[in-house]
Amino acid sequence: MKLDHSIAVFLLVWSSIGLAADPELRMLSEHPVEGMRGGNLSGLARCGEQLWTVSDRDDDQIYRLDTRDKVWKAEAVLIDVPTVPNDPGRTLAMKAQSALRALAGNGKLDFEGITCDPAGNLYVLSETYSAILRISPDGGIRWLQISLRMVTMAREAGLLIHANALFEGLIITGIASTEIWLAAERQKRGLVKIKRSIAPVYYTWFCGAECVVMTEEGLAPQPPQFPDSRWVDKDFSDIALFNKKLFLLDRNAFKICRHEMLTGKQERCWSFAADALVPSRQYAARHGMTEALLVDAQGAWIGVDNNFATRADGESRPIVWRFAAPAGGWDAGL
Repeated sequence: MKLDHSIAVFLLVWSSIGLAADPELRMLSEHPVEGMRGGNLSGLARCGEQLWTVSDRDDDQIYRLDTRDKVWKAEAVLIDVPTVPNDPGRTLAMKAQSALRALAGNGKLDFEGITCDPAGNLYVLSETYSAILRISPDGGIRWLQISLRMVTMAREAGLLIHANALFEGLIITGIASTEIWLAAERQKRGLVKIKRSIAPVYYTWFCGAECVVMTEEGLAPQPPQFPDSRWVDKDFSDIALFNKKLFLLDRNAFKICRHEMLTGKQERCWSFAADALVPSRQYAARHGMTEALLVDAQGAWIGVDNNFATRADGESRPIVWRFAAPAGGWDAGL
C-alpha cells in the first residue's frame, strides 16, 4: 500500500510539472448571462456577428445573445421540435436515467452543443438521442437523417457507453459544409466524424470508411489551483474549429487543446486554470464546469454551465469568459 501511495504521489507531481509547461491564457473579461430560463449554458455558436447558445434544460427554445454590455442578455427563440425519428443504441438503463433526469428538471433532449454553417443554418446537438436538429434561417426545423451506423461504430469503439456521457459538442466543416465533427464526452472520450451525401429531398449523413477518428480513456490530474485536486476521468465538453484545426475543451484539466484533423492527434494545449480558478471564481464542485468553446484569431470564448451553483463571490448566473489568444497565436508550435 505504501508503494502504491508513493507511485500515486510521484505521478501527481510529475503531471503537475507537465501542466505547468502548458502556457497560461490570459482572461480579458467575464460576462454573466441573464435571461436563460433553465440556466445551464451548454454551447456557443457564432453566425456572422451574432452569438447563440443553448441550455441543456430547455427543449423548446434556444437563445440569441445580446453582448453589447458587460452583462449579456439571452433572448429566447422558441422552436417547435419535431419527434426524434430514431433512438439508436441507448440501453434501458440509459433511458431510465434520462427519464429521471427529466423529472429532476433537465431537458428530455439535453441540448449540449450548437454550431452554424456559412448559410446561417443552426445545428443543435441532443445528447440524449445522439441526434442533430437543423434550424434554417427561415425557421424550418428538422432532425438530420444520420446513419444508424454512426452510433454502432462509436459504441464498438468504446464511446457512448454511459448515460449522460455521450456527445457534448459539434462543429460543421468541409467544402459546402459536408462534414460534422462530434466530441464524445468521457469513459471513453473521442472524436466522431460524419459526412453528407445528397439524396432526394433530404441530406443523409453517413460514416465514411470509419466514423470514429480517435478515442482516449484514463485519468488525468486536475490543475493544482483546483481545491483538493485529484485524478479524474479525461473528458471533452465542446469542440471548435479555427484555421483548419480542431480545438477541444478539456474540461477537467482546464485546458484548450489543439488537434489535427486527419487523426485527431493532440498537438498542443493551453491552460486557462490560473485566471478561471482564482478563489472568487471557484464553485463547490468536484469537476470542471466549462461546457462551451469558440476560438478565433483574437482569442477564445469559454462558457460556464454553473448548474445553478453559486460561486465564492456570490455569482449564480451562467458565465462566458473571454481569453486572449496565446503569444504567437493558435498556430504556435507548428
